[in-house]
Amino acid sequence: MTETGVIHGRFQVLHLKHMEYLLAAKMRCRTLYVGITHPDITAYAAVSPLDEHGTTKTDNPLTYLERYQMIRDALLDFGVKREEFEIVPFPISSPDILRQYAPSDAVYYMSICSAWDEEKYQTLQALGLNVEVLWKKSGEEKGITGTELRAMIARDGDWKQYMPKTAAEYVEKNGIDQRIRQLYYTYGGK
Repeated sequence: MTETGVIHGRFQVLHLKHMEYLLAAKMRCRTLYVGITHPDITAYAAVSPLDEHGTTKTDNPLTYLERYQMIRDALLDFGVKREEFEIVPFPISSPDILRQYAPSDAVYYMSICSAWDEEKYQTLQALGLNVEVLWKKSGEEKGITGTELRAMIARDGDWKQYMPKTAAEYVEKNGIDQRIRQLYYTYGGK
C-alpha cells in the first residue's frame, strides 16, 4: 500500500461512478488527496480544447465548497475515516502550480476514458509525477457521466439512483437541483 495517493475530477455532481473511482484509489493508499479541478471556472478556466466542460456555468453549477462538502460527506458515509483523506483544489489548467495543492511524492491515480484524460495523463507525467492508471474505459463502458446526470436533474428525471445518498440529499437540501434546472433553462442544456 502506498502512503499517499492523489486523484482528481470536477465532480459536477458527485455520482456513483465517481465513488467507484474514489474508493479504488483509496484502497491503494493510506491517505488520499481528492483534487477538485476547476475550483473556480473564472480563475482556472479550461485552456485545452479537449477540456470541453471546464468553462460554462451549465457544466459547472456547483461551487468548490459544495463539491468539497459532497465528497467529504459521501466518503464518510462510505466508511472512509476523516483522517485518511484530504480535499484540495486541483487547477489542472495551470499545471505549473499543481504542486502547491497536492504532494509531489504521491501516486497520482487516474482513469482514462477520453482524449482529455489522456492529455491530463501526459501533463502529470511531464511534471515528473508518479501516475498510475486505474483503468481505461471507452465512453460506453464508462457508465453515467456528470453531463448525463445534470441533464436528468434538469429534466426532473430519476437521477437520485445514480448518486450516493448523502450527495443526492445535499443537492436537494441546498437547492442545487433547482439551480441546475435554471441554468439549463437559461443557457440550454446538452
